[in-house]
Amino acid sequence: MEKKKMLFIYNPKAGKAKIRSNLLDIIDIFTKAGFEVTAYPTQAKGDGITAVKEQKQGDYDIVVCSGGDGTLDEVVTGMMQCEKRTPIGYVPAGSTNDFANSLHIPKKMIDAAQVIVEGKTFSCDVGAFNDDIFVYIAAFGVFTDVSYETRQDLKNLLGHMAYILEGMRRLSAIKAYNIKIESEELSTEGEFLFGMVTNSTSVGGFKRITGKYVQLDDGEFEVTLIKKPSNPMELNLIMAALINRNVNTDCMYCFKTKALKIISGEEIAWTLDGEFGGKHTAVEIYNKKHALNIKVPAKSF
Repeated sequence: MEKKKMLFIYNPKAGKAKIRSNLLDIIDIFTKAGFEVTAYPTQAKGDGITAVKEQKQGDYDIVVCSGGDGTLDEVVTGMMQCEKRTPIGYVPAGSTNDFANSLHIPKKMIDAAQVIVEGKTFSCDVGAFNDDIFVYIAAFGVFTDVSYETRQDLKNLLGHMAYILEGMRRLSAIKAYNIKIESEELSTEGEFLFGMVTNSTSVGGFKRITGKYVQLDDGEFEVTLIKKPSNPMELNLIMAALINRNVNTDCMYCFKTKALKIISGEEIAWTLDGEFGGKHTAVEIYNKKHALNIKVPAKSF
């Protein structure tokens, strides 16, 4: 009987480098399930994209990745550029792992590996961002550069508290952007200090911050836009409203959409799945419904 073939891409530095103490057990699980495993440890940013794109059509039955959400983003980005889209498995090893939590993938790496061999394939949505791809979040403004400017050792030590602490340090220098938003659901213009387009039940470890009824396969994003506060008290109200998802329409817009366009008079830095997504004056974002086939627990969804 011919063995199934697996490409296993992992980031050896993600999440306190905990993949190293689990690697042999994970590969053992895959091998016992009948897979011939090709292991590929990433060495630099972008390696995940390259590894997936260089596979020949039909070389592998599944591509598995292990690391943080950034590693998953690279593998999915590479897969979206392939003619044949092979199913993906995910063993989370990062400090936050928002998308894994949304998919009900276990936090323990051994359990997550077991899901890949025993679970089912789920077709979920992926985001297109100009010529780029994001898995679960595209965002701009306050806090969004915290992830890629926070040192890796600080992330490993403090987990998502590192993002919060770094963000608090920046509150005195909040910058707002004059932008125009265009979508079927909302067209508006004004000064905004934060915006996120998401397909996830949590961001930065905070649950429900993206909305109460999130579906990962409905062909729509959850959009959150926060206007510039006029005073510190209003800023506190905005933060409380965001965390509790108690929407104050005077300060915040929250809606679902399949696509939107955001235009600004100056370049704005964006983050895609926690990684730097470039600076742009105009972005077009649209939902690629059911574009990603990923392994999830058999009893989920």
